[in-house]
Amino acid sequence: MSTTFDLMPSPFVDGLDQWSSENGTSGSATYNGAANAAFVPSDQDFGGCLELLKTESTQKLRWTGQTPILPGTYLRVTAKVKAMSGTFPSVRVAGYAMDGSDTHVAGLDETAPSVALDTYGEVVTVTGIVAAGNRDGVDMIWGAAPEYGHFGIDLIGPSGGIVRVDDIEIEDVTGTFLRDILDVVDVRDYGAVGNGSTDDRAAFAAADADADGRTVVVPDGNYHIGSSLTIQNKVRFDGTVNMPASAHLALLRNFDLETYIDAFGDEVTGFKKGFQALMNYSDHDGFDLAGRTINVWGPIDMQDALNTSDTFLIRRVIRNGQFYAQDDPAWDPDVTTSQGSYNPNNPLMLTGLTNASQIQPGSQITGNGVGREVYVKSVNVGAASCEISQPLYGPNSTQTYTFTRYKYILDFMGFENLRRLTFSEVEFQMNGYCNGVMLSKEGENIQFKDCFFIKPEHKGITSAGRACQDLHLEQCQWISNEQSLEADQRVSVGFNVNANDTKIRDCRFQRMGLSAIINGTGHMVTGNHFFQGDDFSNAPRVAGLIFTREACVATVTGNYIDNCSIEWTNEHDSKPDFSNEYGFGGLTITGNIFYCSNAISSFRFLRVKPYGIDHFLSGLQVNENTFYCATGTIERVEEWDTTHAGPDYWRFRNITFERNNFNGITQRTISPVCLEFNQTSNATTWTLDPSDYLPFGGNARTVSAVVTEGEIKNSSNARVDSMPYVNVNAGSQNKYVQLVWPQACRGTVHTTIRVDKPL
Repeated sequence: MSTTFDLMPSPFVDGLDQWSSENGTSGSATYNGAANAAFVPSDQDFGGCLELLKTESTQKLRWTGQTPILPGTYLRVTAKVKAMSGTFPSVRVAGYAMDGSDTHVAGLDETAPSVALDTYGEVVTVTGIVAAGNRDGVDMIWGAAPEYGHFGIDLIGPSGGIVRVDDIEIEDVTGTFLRDILDVVDVRDYGAVGNGSTDDRAAFAAADADADGRTVVVPDGNYHIGSSLTIQNKVRFDGTVNMPASAHLALLRNFDLETYIDAFGDEVTGFKKGFQALMNYSDHDGFDLAGRTINVWGPIDMQDALNTSDTFLIRRVIRNGQFYAQDDPAWDPDVTTSQGSYNPNNPLMLTGLTNASQIQPGSQITGNGVGREVYVKSVNVGAASCEISQPLYGPNSTQTYTFTRYKYILDFMGFENLRRLTFSEVEFQMNGYCNGVMLSKEGENIQFKDCFFIKPEHKGITSAGRACQDLHLEQCQWISNEQSLEADQRVSVGFNVNANDTKIRDCRFQRMGLSAIINGTGHMVTGNHFFQGDDFSNAPRVAGLIFTREACVATVTGNYIDNCSIEWTNEHDSKPDFSNEYGFGGLTITGNIFYCSNAISSFRFLRVKPYGIDHFLSGLQVNENTFYCATGTIERVEEWDTTHAGPDYWRFRNITFERNNFNGITQRTISPVCLEFNQTSNATTWTLDPSDYLPFGGNARTVSAVVTEGEIKNSSNARVDSMPYVNVNAGSQNKYVQLVWPQACRGTVHTTIRVDKPL
């Protein structure tokens, strides 16, 4: 707004009787005839000006005229001053507030910031803004009580200096105050009401369009925005906004959690609306949580946050923040049971469910013949069926199943397909109340980098479908809520994988019940620390890393496998007996540290556990690892678990177990193994027993070399130059090797024996 009043004070040429040395009120002393003041008609910088000798600690100069202070107006007082001689004072714009009764209004700030003079002859400009309104940038906020003021300047600091003052100016800057001086635009100036119900979208858009690089200010109030809105300029929220769930708010210059929390007045809502904007606009590839902690009292449905789509395939990043779960009943799992039927020929379906409407997608399935980490991918209520994440190895054709829907801080299960979403430097503080992240039904290349999963109730990251395809976990940490429990009493799971091509690198898993269970093929597990021990002596140890496909095609390289084992099963196979598929193969375990302490002697670092008959090893390399038992000893490092069935040793192929280090291990495992054998009595058949060395109790199937040490001598003490032939798979259990000589003899040989047929 503007005023019709003439605000400009009288110039000094019109007489110093209009300029007071006090407060400017009627009857106050003026500079007319004062010994320390004179009018200078022709200053080189100012033309006509006032010259003052500073004689008071605060030398006042006030116009005796009354400058009106009207609601909604912003006045700028400007003075140009220069030091001429003597000591240097400081100068500031000042005023004296008066009400309608010509009475001083006390308690107000009546001075603007001061500026020190430090150079003779240098012109220094000082300004001050005075207004009734309490807005940023106003130096003298006077409110509604004053009706006018007497304005001028103060000289403060040491006395004795001479200064010259140009004619003082007072201007109405209401029209340009926010935009041109304070670099802000107030949405109220464009018609925003802020009553929570009137649609203020047009006012926000108009303010943003007029800002032209300046900051859009949203003052106190609650502003309803009826449809999607993009704000191109910087924005500051002192008030809040509310929007329909489907409406997006894109803050292109303030795209961070701090601003969205300010905008919506709530941490979770701010995060959801920021995520919604991230997925709807291409101006930003990531949403910065700005190091903030988001307190969470229940699961966040991420598809509901996006609201308008259940598919997103473009790279997006959520970075730099913490989700902190609070104790609340909303985290309690939903549990239901249902009778259903399973046909191994339709391995990813349960049918004939008695209460399909009560089963939620993302529920974990448990029951007879159900492997670990099997989930409901989708439910067809009309068909009374559900699609499941993995086949079942051995249920009854019809039986009762339990469906447990755990609650997750971030739940993406509502997405049909979500790809290339990255979490970077995000901490999930679950505090034993809830779980971390539930992935979408389908997807690929989801990434977690430098993330922390602290104290999950049961799960860190869960895949109930195939969004784990090409999952990347890099430099993340999982810290259990069950650390005080014995290892075999814990139930938490770090993450599970149903698909292929995961990259698990440089992560740490601390005392989880199970660090990782992985189906599919093409996995690379590198540089991780799987730490699952406890503080109990002579204690069981459990699996840390589980592969559940026979031909897993995986590498486990350079990891620290600490008080846990690698377990290899086929529990996610609807027909777990061997039937012309690949055998257990394609696994390379190289350059790892296997460590245990206080473990029961029957503990094994590598365990193969088929859930059906007639299985065998066909492609396993365990090389250049260190196996170390720090306290006590364990019997050996590997075992074939015969809970369901033993191995078909006759089909072992392409197995190496060599160049490993063993400390605190009673029996080393080596294949091919080169053993020295001493025959002290003359015999035609020498029987060698390499069985303790051979992996998984396998047969002595191949002898690749026999080398004599020294002379072989017969009963006449003559040298025997002939070589023996070899019988493999000798003895009643096929564990021995026999060297058959052409005559009875004695001596020493070195024999290289394998548990397999290498080709």
